[in-house]
Amino acid sequence: MATSAVDELLQLNQLLLESIASGDWSTYQELCNEDISCFEPEARGHLVEGLRFHKFYFDLGAGQGPRTTTMASPRVKMLGDDVALVAYVRLVQRLGPDGTPQTTSFEETRLWRREAGRWRHVHFHRSAPGE
Repeated sequence: MATSAVDELLQLNQLLLESIASGDWSTYQELCNEDISCFEPEARGHLVEGLRFHKFYFDLGAGQGPRTTTMASPRVKMLGDDVALVAYVRLVQRLGPDGTPQTTSFEETRLWRREAGRWRHVHFHRSAPGE
C-alpha cells in the first residue's frame, strides 16, 4: 500500500468532512465528482446521484457554534492505483441547544478515484449506528 496515497486520501477525506461541517460548498464541490452517488439517511433508502441533492443541505447553512469532526479508526484500502476506499466512524462534537456537549456518530464508507492525477470523491454510504 502506497503510504503517500493513503496519507493524501486521509487528508482529503478530513478536508471533505470539514467542508461539510462548516458549510463550505466550494471546497465540497471541488473534492467531489459531479455525478457522485450515495446512500445516506437523508435519501430515505434511495441511491442518490449528483451534487444537487447535497447542495440543498449546504444552502440551509452550516450548524451554529463550535463543531469538531474526527475520523475514528480510519482504514484505507487501495483497490488499484487510482481507486481507494476509506472507511471510518465519523464523530461530531458540538454543543446542544441547552449548551451541553453532544457527540453523534456515523459509519461511513467513501470511494475515491484519481482522475487526471487528482483524487475525486465518487461514492459514499453513511449510516447511523444501529440502522
